[in-house]
Amino acid sequence: MPGPVFKLAPTTQQYDWGKVGRDSKVAQLAEASKISGFTLDETAPYAELWMGTHPKSPSLVLDTAKPLSEHLAAHPDLIGKTITQRFERDYGTSGGNLPFLFKVLSIHKALSIQTHPDKATAEELHRTQGDIYKDPNHKPEMALALTPFLALCGFQPLPRIAANLKATPEAAALIPPNTLQTFLDISSSVDPTGPKEKNALKALFEALMTAEAIPVRQQLNQVVARYKKGELREGEQKDVVDLVLRLDTQFPEDIGIFCAYVLNQVRLSPGEAIFLGAGEPHAYVEGDIMECMANSDNVIRAGLTPKLRDIPNLISGLSYTAAPPSNHVVNPRPFGNDVGEPSSTLYDPPIPEFSVVQLALPSGSTESHRAIDGPSIAVVTEGSGNIAWGTESLDVSTGDVFFVGAKQEIRFSASGEKMVAYRAFVETS
Repeated sequence: MPGPVFKLAPTTQQYDWGKVGRDSKVAQLAEASKISGFTLDETAPYAELWMGTHPKSPSLVLDTAKPLSEHLAAHPDLIGKTITQRFERDYGTSGGNLPFLFKVLSIHKALSIQTHPDKATAEELHRTQGDIYKDPNHKPEMALALTPFLALCGFQPLPRIAANLKATPEAAALIPPNTLQTFLDISSSVDPTGPKEKNALKALFEALMTAEAIPVRQQLNQVVARYKKGELREGEQKDVVDLVLRLDTQFPEDIGIFCAYVLNQVRLSPGEAIFLGAGEPHAYVEGDIMECMANSDNVIRAGLTPKLRDIPNLISGLSYTAAPPSNHVVNPRPFGNDVGEPSSTLYDPPIPEFSVVQLALPSGSTESHRAIDGPSIAVVTEGSGNIAWGTESLDVSTGDVFFVGAKQEIRFSASGEKMVAYRAFVETS
């Protein structure tokens, strides 16, 4: 029987939105981990570090160079019976696949305006458009900031959207007058979750995202020119103006820029996190994050991207929940076995596929993590130390990625100044 704790070789993804060279946390970790064949190019963008069993870019067991999924399929106790029984149908856990995918993202240029389908929609999209939507699973995800992070996340409260449209005629001009007036009339409703309110928001957003290219170009050029001259109208907010100008330099004349008027801006400091369930529109704009998601790659895009845009499915699949940014915040709580002030913090979103623990261990200190029903993957993002289980142990340092099998208690020890690590796991309770 192989040991329950072992190192992994993650993989990197280079997309044009990634940070360049050593400015990228992804590149820093990949270089530090000495991934076989990895040579850092200071002129290249490094966008994502993948840790998991997703077939697009699976991690390898470091000692054997075999895919992690193959190793787990041969040793199912590492995933655990309870996890296998719960997730076998959706994620193929009996075949060695984990129900979650863990990533580091380094974002310099905005990602697309996008959403992820719920489970029923994902199954239908996979059945009817399997060449685009390659698996039948949903993709709830959590973003945990490593550096200051900016994102668009969910629809703004209805009064805020109405105020933006009243203050910005260039955005309002893209919406048919009757649709705009219906929305403005209902925007002060005391119940933004009612069917009339949701329908009015849907009609408004659909009109905006399906506007014809010529008026989109004309109105964008007008508002950008006005902003560059510093000509702001009463009620226009500086953070919206700054975002419109930023996005225009990255995706000139793109309809997705107008999402700045209807979606929340979320700014996270390191250690803060947001969760995005199915049907929530979003776009990551800048920063380095830990990202954990269900083990799927289903993305429905509608703007700020050269990739395929599927506006009809995006429009039909959104939840149209209008709420402040706080609606998406994940409030952490302590995690760990030890008495006293814990060095581990749990981020536990409202889905069964994953949770994430942040470990920030001072130099010379130790901390235990209780046995977890299911498997986990961890990455050391700073410092060095040791992981011990039973009578065995493993030295780790910045960039190291390691797997911990189900029902295994482990103890971390920090050497040097400190050790910071992030651990994604799944369990049934």
